[in-house]
Amino acid sequence: MIPQQAITPVGLNHVVLNVHDMDQSHAFWTEILGFKQVGELKPRPDRPNPPRMRFYSYDHGDGRMSHHDLALVENPNLPPPPKDWSMFGMPVAVNHVAVAMPSREAWLQQLAFMQSRGIVFDRRVEHGMTHSLYVHDPNGYGVEILYELPRDVWEADIDGALNWAKTLPTEGAAALEDRTEELPVFGR
Repeated sequence: MIPQQAITPVGLNHVVLNVHDMDQSHAFWTEILGFKQVGELKPRPDRPNPPRMRFYSYDHGDGRMSHHDLALVENPNLPPPPKDWSMFGMPVAVNHVAVAMPSREAWLQQLAFMQSRGIVFDRRVEHGMTHSLYVHDPNGYGVEILYELPRDVWEADIDGALNWAKTLPTEGAAALEDRTEELPVFGR
């Protein structure tokens, strides 16, 4: 029997990004965002000169890693990254990749860590379904670091939650504050 419509997937399995400089990108994704390298392409008889490619994962909540959630492929011939990052209108193929933190507390700790390392906060936003920080990697790709709000806040009106946003400060102590009282509830 031929299905009459596409089968809904269970999720995204992994993302592969082309990067200018493997070592620089590796440092960002491991030292700043906490991903763990789980593999790297090696020469084989049928592939004596593979591209420089590394694979990364994170703890999936049960202490186990995936085969990979992210891969980086070095391509020094990419156009240079944009000088300034912006949420929209960027001349890069990937707008942003979202990385979920396990809790609000972990998210706040990550923001403080990144600020202490001198990472530029491009955008801070309370969305209707997440609280988010946007930064960019060395290639100009946006990276959203987020924690999800409880489902009862947004699931009754996902569209309403997706269209709600409050922009917050990106510098100093104010960039590390997070409001959790009087959250909007969508669909009620």
